[in-house]
Parts: sequence; structure tokens; C-alpha cells
Amino acid sequence: MSVKTYGVCSMVAPLQRVALHAPGNTLRNADAHQWHYGDGFDPKELGKDYQKFVSYIERAGIEVLWMSENTESADAVFIYDASLMTPQGAIIMNPGKALRVSESESHRLFYQSKNIPVIGQVTGKAKCEAGDTLWLDDKTLLIGRGYRTNEAGITQMRNMLSDQGVSVLAFDLPCYQGEEACLHLMSLISLLADDLALVHKTLLPVALAQLLRARGIELLEAPEVEFEVSGGLNLNVLTLAPRHVVAIDGCEKTLSLMHDAGCVIDTFAGKSLCIPCEGGPTCMTRPILRCIKS
Repeated sequence: MSVKTYGVCSMVAPLQRVALHAPGNTLRNADAHQWHYGDGFDPKELGKDYQKFVSYIERAGIEVLWMSENTESADAVFIYDASLMTPQGAIIMNPGKALRVSESESHRLFYQSKNIPVIGQVTGKAKCEAGDTLWLDDKTLLIGRGYRTNEAGITQMRNMLSDQGVSVLAFDLPCYQGEEACLHLMSLISLLADDLALVHKTLLPVALAQLLRARGIELLEAPEVEFEVSGGLNLNVLTLAPRHVVAIDGCEKTLSLMHDAGCVIDTFAGKSLCIPCEGGPTCMTRPILRCIKS
């Protein structure tokens, strides 16, 4: 029997394989204004902070697949957005941020090099970024409709996933800070376990909050002040396994909420890369295989 090397339909099942894109010269030499990076962006420090992040993944025994540097997109380090892994293979996204469109082809070539099937692609005027997606369970994918993902993108995703018996539920996202800022569905919620989620309740769509509670998921309400200070990245945590997460440091109340809920937390500095560039621990990964017990 062949060993499964790809497949994801959960945000919290133990992570076994992950793709990463290391910070390169394209990011270090980026025009911060053009890429909407904040004042704290520090090319000299980001490599050290990134390596600390990677060390937690390696220590957990997760296989890392490195993607070749995309020389056109400084945002390519935030590898999560340009494709989505499903149980049957990858879907290539069509980023809503125009500067990131080259990442789609980079992801397609990466999957081709790893013999991982690409089962579809968001095309044309349809836009969808994987940061606007969230696996609620193995048959339910949530998608946020906002500045990075439009209705046409959601329709194409729904059509591509229907063959796998996956239902797509869409929710409107708030305008918040406008088109230039990055606000994904996953900016407002991170699943920490099948029955536990970290949320920004004030911005969370009502219908989504009701759905989560109906599913018996406990909602940890992160403090608004830490959401504002971190640019929403106090909520952007990477779940390596149920209640084992990686998060940026400094958001002590948010970290305490997760700790009190029984989470093991690995932290690293987010000031040089994550906060100024609007991408957190989850954004810097593309999960390739998560182990789900049958």
C-alpha cells in the first residue's frame, strides 16, 4: 500500500509535511511602500526571526519541502495564500493582491516537481487567496468574501470541490482598514483544536459565530487592543497538532488565553517580518499533509 504524501482537510490534524519559502533578496530589497510594509520591517533581523520559526517545525518532526525563491514577489514568503491543498491534490489560487499574481505559477511548478497533482485553478476575473479559506471539517470549507476573494472565486472553488463532496460556505468580511490592508478570514479566526477556536469576536461574521457555537466549538475571544497593536497577528497562529501552536510573542493576554485552554505554545519574534508585512505563522506555511485518523 502506497504511503500518502499529500492531503489536507483539517486545520488542526497533526501536520506531517509542509512547504516553506525562505526570505530571499526579493523580500530583503523590497520597496516597503509599494508592498504596504510597515515601519518595523527590518531586512537585517527577519532571517533570524524566520529561522526561529522554522526550528519549531523541524523540532516537531515535520518534513519541510523548500520552494525555490520567487524573484518577482516579496510576499512569496507568505506561502499559504497562492494554493490550497485538498484531499485529492492542490488548487492553484488567483491572488487578489495584484503584486502577488506570479506566485500562482511558482506553486504550480513546485507541485509538479514534487509529483503532487494539481486538480484545479482559480482563473480569469475570479480571485481567491487561501488565507480566506478554513477547513471546518473534512467536508466543509469556509471562505471569506472580501477584498482578496470575490464571488466569482468562491463559485469556482465551490465547483472544483463539489467532486470531493466538500461543501463551501461563504461569509462576508468587514471592510476594516480598506483595500490596501490584508484582512483574510483567517485574520479573524484560528482553529486550535476540533473544539477550540481563537477569534476576534467584534469583526467575526455573526453567521460564522453562530455556526461555530452550533458545532460545539469554544470561542476564545482575543483582546481587541492586541489585535490592533499586532495588526491582527495575535490571532494568526499555526496549529501543529491539536492544542500545540506556534505564535508571535508580545501578545501576552492572547497567549494566556490559549495557555489557560490547555495549549502548548512556541513563540518567536514578529517585529521584523510578521507584523510589518502583515503575515503570521500560518501565512508562512503551505500545509501539504495533515494526518487524519480514519
